[in-house]
Amino acid sequence: MKKLTLSLLVVSALFQSCSSDDDGGNQVVAPATYSFERGGASSVSFSGQTTRILMAEEVVAALKDNTKTEAQIDAMFAHTADANDFSDADLNASGKNVRGKVAASTDFYSANTTGSNEIKADFDEWIASQVSDVFPKWSYVAVAGQAGNLQQAGGGTVRYVNGKGLEYNQAFAKGLIGGLMMDQILNNYLSPAVLDAGNNIENNDNGVLEEGKTYTTMEHKWDEAFGYLYGNEADITNPVLEADQFLSEYIDRVEKDSDFAGIATNVYNAFKLGRAAIVAGDYGVRDAQAEIIKENLSIIPAVRAVFYLQAGKTSLEVDKAKAFHALSEAYGFIYSLQFTRKPNATTPYLSKTEVDAYLAELMEGNGFWDVTEETLDTISAEISAEFGFTTEEAAN
Repeated sequence: MKKLTLSLLVVSALFQSCSSDDDGGNQVVAPATYSFERGGASSVSFSGQTTRILMAEEVVAALKDNTKTEAQIDAMFAHTADANDFSDADLNASGKNVRGKVAASTDFYSANTTGSNEIKADFDEWIASQVSDVFPKWSYVAVAGQAGNLQQAGGGTVRYVNGKGLEYNQAFAKGLIGGLMMDQILNNYLSPAVLDAGNNIENNDNGVLEEGKTYTTMEHKWDEAFGYLYGNEADITNPVLEADQFLSEYIDRVEKDSDFAGIATNVYNAFKLGRAAIVAGDYGVRDAQAEIIKENLSIIPAVRAVFYLQAGKTSLEVDKAKAFHALSEAYGFIYSLQFTRKPNATTPYLSKTEVDAYLAELMEGNGFWDVTEETLDTISAEISAEFGFTTEEAAN
């Protein structure tokens, strides 16, 4: 993993110092920060991504509020403009929503509406099951086959699980990292099919801006990809990460593992250089940076899936609540693996069929109540091998 990160940093540095556009000439140099201007005004815009991140935060919070009805949470998830679904008036006024962008990428789902609808239905079912199965048992102690609560050892956090030990709110939240954030970044906005759609190349080359805006369409599409990772940052020129509970939090967690240190810088630098390449009209450099982002971000849910599988294994016999919480996070991260993107390819590292098989294995019988250490180790080893790291590296 260290070799991979280093090699990508070297590639990025080479493009920054040596690349030139097709007209022979000018080197593409990234700015020190993600800051781009035109006519003295910022040309960076990703407000829609910030809106959806904030909406998603409130939907996840609602899944732990047992006074909410299924209809209320569904309405938050599939919000319509001016509906009073959120605590924030600006979110209520927005015509955007989370559900519509789940499994909605051009590359993976424009020709696969059946697959997209199946994935949206998974999120709908997690909401429905939380309300119908878990909320009514909020005050009951969970046992195998019966939903309820479990408190972590020593008076720790109380977890609310279904009859198989799964926290639906964790499956939902971690599933959104793949189904919303990563799918939109890797398989939509960084796709040449989106960046180069219509007259985007010609308009970008000629500086044709979107009406009333300071940016070209191609610049904006790249910024929208950026926004799904950095959209809740107070200052995108100095991102601190962990600015939301989705991709921002978990790239930060992976960055803090010494086996993967540098991954956050690598992604930020690739976003900067790719955006600078669009301004310069150098689409070869742009696409090379997109591949760096795809490969690095794809690693995030894989590392965290293995991390939580191993954390769950460690606690399985001594603290069911702690173990089930970790395994619920692993469940959601495994779900997200179907939205990853192999570099220079049109496929994820793991297909929906492969992901569904892992999840079904975890849920066999009484689910986490019955799962064995051997099963957790086997799934960990297979995911690690697929993504090119070891279980030991991810488990730190």
